[in-house]
Amino acid sequence: MTFLLFFLLVLSKSRADSFEEAYSDLEHYRTIYISENGPRLSVDTAQPKIISQRGGNATLQCKFNRDPSSPPNPKLRIKWTKLTSDYLKEIDVFVAMGFHKKSYGRFHGRVHLQAASKNDASLVITDITLEDYGKYKCEVIDGLEDDTAVISLDLEGIVFPYFPRLGRYNLNFADAEKACRDQDAIVASFDQLYDAWRDGLDWCNAGWLNDGSVQYPITKPREPCGGKNTIPGVRNYGMRDKQKERYDVFCFTSNYKGRFYYLIHPFKLTYDEAVRACQKDGAQIAKVGQMYAAWKLLGYDRCDAGWLADGSVRYPISRPRRRCSPTEAAVRFSGFPDKKHKLYGVYCYKSDK
Repeated sequence: MTFLLFFLLVLSKSRADSFEEAYSDLEHYRTIYISENGPRLSVDTAQPKIISQRGGNATLQCKFNRDPSSPPNPKLRIKWTKLTSDYLKEIDVFVAMGFHKKSYGRFHGRVHLQAASKNDASLVITDITLEDYGKYKCEVIDGLEDDTAVISLDLEGIVFPYFPRLGRYNLNFADAEKACRDQDAIVASFDQLYDAWRDGLDWCNAGWLNDGSVQYPITKPREPCGGKNTIPGVRNYGMRDKQKERYDVFCFTSNYKGRFYYLIHPFKLTYDEAVRACQKDGAQIAKVGQMYAAWKLLGYDRCDAGWLADGSVRYPISRPRRRCSPTEAAVRFSGFPDKKHKLYGVYCYKSDK
């Protein structure tokens, strides 16, 4: 009997050592405590999606409920993070514990807790930027208990396809990000492209999205665009090599604080003359994203081709008519002409800031 007990003890220790070796990395993970009487802390949100616009404010609703029998915890912590587009990382946004509060990075000075009640963990974001779009995680940590909720911040705006003067399929992912930024936009998400497709966007050139995938929207199937007998949809090339592969890009922009306008000028202008004309008027030559925002969100309509900052020539038509996009409302693209051609007007943008 003594020998058997000794053998079992040795076997038990051997298995415990093997378990520790096999699962040595478990120390890096949070221990989860399970209560037989249910969770002592719960976090939820009344609205899983909030819609706002650039320059506006938004309140991401988040409330928590503690077990009524639990004593007050002065070290209860509220933490907000933003999920990256691939959901692999979290970006710190705001942390509060008692009287100690801290905002991080580009959110500094723009976020605070609503604190409408003792159980309110809602986050207020002011002066919203294009980069604020995405999913946020509200986490409440109460001693050994913690719970989370995820809320989406969506923006009113427009998706537009873009390629530079070099021509189509010339952008790796970093180039695509810069191209959108240069046009007052960001790289669009799949959700934004999908909504644009549902709204009628049809484009036969594949472009980067912010998760590193390459896709394109087709509302009218045809041979050069996936086949005539295929169903409408967003065609997906999958995740691509961000450094080596080159495509176009789908950009997203939203409202702006300023004035977009066609400059009335007695003569047609070269590109350099167009830049100087806007500056003389106290403005800057407009960007592609600003034209799309004015067209989509404000109904801007002008049947005059004009220079934009990237050297392209375009004009926005909200009311289709003969000689001015007769078949559909659209931002018409006249190409990237020689900048020395004195054939066009110019669109300017004057910021309110």
